[in-house]
Amino acid sequence: MSEQPGPLRRWVLAARPRTLPAALVPVALGAGQVRPASINWVASILCVAVALLLQIGTNYANDYSDGRRGTDEQRVGPFRLTASGLTSPGAVRAAAWTCFGAAGVAGLALAALSTWWLLPIGASAVAAGWFYTGGPKPYGYYGFGELFVMIYFGFVATVGTSYVQHGQISPSAWWWGAGAGAMACALLEANNLRDVDGDRLAGKHTLAARLGRERGAWLYAAWVAVLVLAVALAGDWVVALVGLILYVPGLRVAFSSRRGRELLVLLATSARAQLVLGATALAAFALR
Repeated sequence: MSEQPGPLRRWVLAARPRTLPAALVPVALGAGQVRPASINWVASILCVAVALLLQIGTNYANDYSDGRRGTDEQRVGPFRLTASGLTSPGAVRAAAWTCFGAAGVAGLALAALSTWWLLPIGASAVAAGWFYTGGPKPYGYYGFGELFVMIYFGFVATVGTSYVQHGQISPSAWWWGAGAGAMACALLEANNLRDVDGDRLAGKHTLAARLGRERGAWLYAAWVAVLVLAVALAGDWVVALVGLILYVPGLRVAFSSRRGRELLVLLATSARAQLVLGATALAAFALR
């Protein structure tokens, strides 16, 4: 039996560090729409804080809700606090809402610097994070996860960050928002493909679970295709080509015969591709 993580490490693991590029990269892409010398660093740092806190809060909320439903009893993925029994469900729920509350404080400061319209958008993001697997009818259990990921980890994070820089949105920010959302959705498929068998047993009907392991691989490929097309339409053909190359290892894993725990590498590969592509895009922005 593997050694149980210590009191601090278990919280770090449950925050799911490999999913955090989904929060960081869209903000970086949105901030990069202006010249480096013109970046509003205070607003950008607040955007990073909001995105990271919402992501971690959502991860804790999913841990709590899936653990309470018994869904994680079938999981082969990363460590979960609630299902492990090492932490009380109430403590996990409190951690989720603490993160959401801290995101709200950062969002309030950000709204004061830019526009108060950010407050209802932020409130909807918190609701989306909680009801992904929480509440009586969690939308993640009905195959709508990708839609909300595209909205919040794509357009809201990228276009919103672009707007708070100078009170306007560059046309390319919309395409970069689509690209960032596609990368986040590919990360989601990496999770869902791994959990197809367990999710089916638990009654969690993600798109991957509905399609099955083999056909579900095409979901991953579809998001990579959306990413490459969106970046190309943004006018960055070189970055689009780099993106395609970076996701080739992930595509190979997705279309392999691996199942369950053997697919853990797909999440790491996808997160790494997302980070490297984000850095490549920022370099391309700086060279304009």
